[in-house]
Amino acid sequence: MQRTGRRTGVWLVGARGAVATTAVVGAAAIRAGLAELTGCVTACEGFPGDRLPALDDLVFGGHDLHGFPLTDRAEELAAGRVFPAGLLEPLEKDLAAADQEIREGYVGGEGRGRGPGGAAVSQEEAARALAADIVDFRERLELARVVVIHVASTEAPVRPRPEHENLAALEKALSAGADVLPPSSLYAYAAFSAGCPYVDFTPSTGARLPALDELARQRGLPYAGRDAKTGETLMQSALAPMFAARALRVRAWSGTNLLGGGDGATLVAPGPAASKTMSKRRGLGHLLDDRVEGTVHIDCVPSLGEWKTAWDHVAFEGFLGVPMSMQFTWQGCDSALAAPLVLDLARLTAAAHAAGLAGPLGALGFFFKDPAGTDELGQAAQYQALRSFAAALGGHA
Repeated sequence: MQRTGRRTGVWLVGARGAVATTAVVGAAAIRAGLAELTGCVTACEGFPGDRLPALDDLVFGGHDLHGFPLTDRAEELAAGRVFPAGLLEPLEKDLAAADQEIREGYVGGEGRGRGPGGAAVSQEEAARALAADIVDFRERLELARVVVIHVASTEAPVRPRPEHENLAALEKALSAGADVLPPSSLYAYAAFSAGCPYVDFTPSTGARLPALDELARQRGLPYAGRDAKTGETLMQSALAPMFAARALRVRAWSGTNLLGGGDGATLVAPGPAASKTMSKRRGLGHLLDDRVEGTVHIDCVPSLGEWKTAWDHVAFEGFLGVPMSMQFTWQGCDSALAAPLVLDLARLTAAAHAAGLAGPLGALGFFFKDPAGTDELGQAAQYQALRSFAAALGGHA
């Protein structure tokens, strides 16, 4: 792969999680010639991505709450068949280098949240510390720019507050010592404060607040999200337009998701589960009809580990009212499906930043269930928008 000569930082929030670890391992394996670019949209033949930052030029760091080494996490994932164990020994130096750039993150809680070392801190103090970590990473390693990507656990939906509506109100509340942001939004605030674009890979609130949109535009920073499509919803976004285009009336669409690993454990809780199911159903309501019956059900099955199974049942009506149905089953390794998208989003968002774009990147909606900056949710139309976007950015990366 041709190098651009301009190294780009990828700062992963949840840097020792399954998705982040798989992305770091994958990038290192590709760089070493030990793996192919399977799953990387920006590396597909004919995709106008020649002038995007090269995968070889990506440098990884991030925030996490867990102190165990990245190499240990990678060994766990290899044992779970996320990638071959034989990859790890030749990549040991790459993993150690990324691990050295991981800093302790922030966790919300009752009263004050907890910062590095478990100390109680205000959100203003935490944001300042998080931003300082990112700036240090960029300046010490002489990176052209840093893209912050949130791949931490899904949060519960957030009830809107007056402080979320504009930047002046938000910063006044923070300076008064109030805790008004969910952790994902605090990370977005820190990223924008550090002069970095931000990507919401999960259904968490992240940058999706008016005050943070205002800050991003004020600083001339792009952002993208949210909730990456890696399985069931990817299929829905391709199939739902097919039913609509053929004038086949969908009466019901129900899905059951079986998840193991960290995602399964997180989504057992009602709050995170609500965030996930709302994100999943939004596309069907938009592409078909809000009156389509059915629900999405999520079960944690620990024995599945990092793997997931989704089963969908679609009831539709044909000519002369004849009832028909379709069923499909999607089985896959969530981290292996998600990691190449992390690399794609890092490259595309870095190029958008280099081009001087600010605000939500609607053309990156191709990657998300609930995309910012666009109402287009059909997979084919999203892909064409993505290609046009990448072609227009080519000369700026």
